Amino acid sequence: MTDQILLKYAARRTPRYTSYPTAPQFGTDIDPVTYAQWLRALPAEKPVSLYLHVPFCKAMCWYCGCHTKATRRIEPVAAYAQTLLREIDLIADIVPARLKVSHVHWGGGSPSYLPGDELRRLMDRLRSRFDVLDTAEIAMEIDPRLLSDDFTAAMGETGFTRASFGVQTFDTDVQNAINRPQPFPVVAEATARIREAGIAGLNFDLLYGLPGQTEENCRRTAEQALSLSPDRFSVFGYAHVPHLKTHQRLIPEASLAGTQARLRQAEAMAAVLIGAGYAPIGFDHFAKPDDALTRAQAEGKLRRNFQGYTDDTATTLIGLGASSISELPQGYVQNIAATHEWDRQVNAGAVTAARGYRLIPEDRMRREIIARLMCHFEVDTGEIAARHGLAAPAPDLAELEADGVVSSYSGVVIVNPQYRTLVRHAAAAFDAHLPASTAVHSVSV
Repeated sequence: MTDQILLKYAARRTPRYTSYPTAPQFGTDIDPVTYAQWLRALPAEKPVSLYLHVPFCKAMCWYCGCHTKATRRIEPVAAYAQTLLREIDLIADIVPARLKVSHVHWGGGSPSYLPGDELRRLMDRLRSRFDVLDTAEIAMEIDPRLLSDDFTAAMGETGFTRASFGVQTFDTDVQNAINRPQPFPVVAEATARIREAGIAGLNFDLLYGLPGQTEENCRRTAEQALSLSPDRFSVFGYAHVPHLKTHQRLIPEASLAGTQARLRQAEAMAAVLIGAGYAPIGFDHFAKPDDALTRAQAEGKLRRNFQGYTDDTATTLIGLGASSISELPQGYVQNIAATHEWDRQVNAGAVTAARGYRLIPEDRMRREIIARLMCHFEVDTGEIAARHGLAAPAPDLAELEADGVVSSYSGVVIVNPQYRTLVRHAAAAFDAHLPASTAVHSVSV
């Protein structure tokens, strides 16, 4: 029987809080001049993370919510890689010294669509312009269907330590309904290939709420995925936003599950993974007991950024590529999303900041409170406020407390373990920007 409290909140829309303030609050007052100033001011001694965005796929999956485009021609992808080389040089020339890098993440789109030699050149350039630490995690989001022998070899040669596969579902009918045919043997073969290349870390992304999904085929997908023994899982709910992503109009709304069915699908996947010994991390990740994410959560060091939950300790993230977002001590910056304009500006020798947000002291305090809730489900707001030299916020938690979602005393807020999937609602209570925002966020479950 579905918990009525879960049902009450599951369909309400809340931010995912991969940043605070969230991206809808970004404005055009953060321009290339400001971005360059912020980059120059980075402390030379502190390691940073790098994110590289490759906005190309061979075919468009109808559920996709990413900044990407489909092309069957490799020429635009190779040309993009050349501009990315120039952007690496451009940023490296602006920042102080040769910055240390503790984490590199490639996302998209499908970075695995890059030719292997382009990946080799890009990684060589990164290592020549930045001090990529020997202990750095180097990760990539991968479409298993595009993983060639040469590309896998390039990953192994250039020091990748983690691969994240977009699995989504193993149900053939659901795959056809989202234009992503991907038989289980393809994923199994890609898994073997990655491991043979010496890439030890493996993540699988799974989705629920897709057209035609049921509790049973979600459970079956999780069981099949387990047979390949990845280290981590991310289990996301499909966000149907055809007003933002027009290709999602190809998915009939009548084929989508309602709130109660989505809840059951999410619970079915979680039950399979937890039953197999994976630890729940945050509200939508799962990891093996000996995984670094599990240790980070146990030690109170788990963090959240634009890629989700992470054990990366760097507090500065530099985004490279069209639409990528940087998180700097002063605030957030997003590159221009249109690839042709990004290409033009980079080749003209300019950083491509299109919008962003300058943090004020209250934002920093609320960001820490929200991050603590999202990662550890408990926060002492008074202690954090005192460190920031500000008064503790006094959010309206009455409904959440009455429903048993949270409890609070003397400024300490605790999310009931039974309702950890609703943590976004507790976080939203501390979001000073949300009441005035017109942005449409995803449903909570």
